[in-house]
Amino acid sequence: MAAFRGREALFNVVLAGVLLPMTALGLPLFLLMSELGLANTYWAVLLSSLVSPFGVYLSRVYAATVPDDVLDAARSDGAGEWRIFLRIVPRIMSPALVTIFLFQFVAIWNNSFLPLVMLSDNSLYPITLGLTSWQGFADRQPILQTLTVVGSMVAVIPLIVLSGALKRFWRAGLTEGSVRE
Repeated sequence: MAAFRGREALFNVVLAGVLLPMTALGLPLFLLMSELGLANTYWAVLLSSLVSPFGVYLSRVYAATVPDDVLDAARSDGAGEWRIFLRIVPRIMSPALVTIFLFQFVAIWNNSFLPLVMLSDNSLYPITLGLTSWQGFADRQPILQTLTVVGSMVAVIPLIVLSGALKRFWRAGLTEGSVRE
């Protein structure tokens, strides 16, 4: 991995983003999305949740485990840097990338604060925010208690399906035997 000046400082700034709570970022993100004309759209919620400082950290830590000998072997076989970057490294890093994707998907799926800030139309609310709204009314209308429980069960199904479908990418020892000692 080629080092550049300020790499550690940039990484530390990104990593400091883990310390910022989403509630502190809600208003600036809303103002930014309003300026872009994306307020009250699904894009405002998705774009605001797209990048995770934890994902950057996990990628960097996992990328350090990619053996340099594998990259050197690819170069000696005639692969260019872009081919190595697009074909070899993602396959080696697939467990980390799938983990980051699932963490972000679950975080976006379960996030109720950001949609509440970004969306003013109730029909655009995600299922988790709708269930939270129903839970607030369940004291006055008991039928909503049952619907909330059933809705919570239904809301978990996509997470279970996605985890099951992506389980095959969590493989240990992807580079086992690729490097001689």
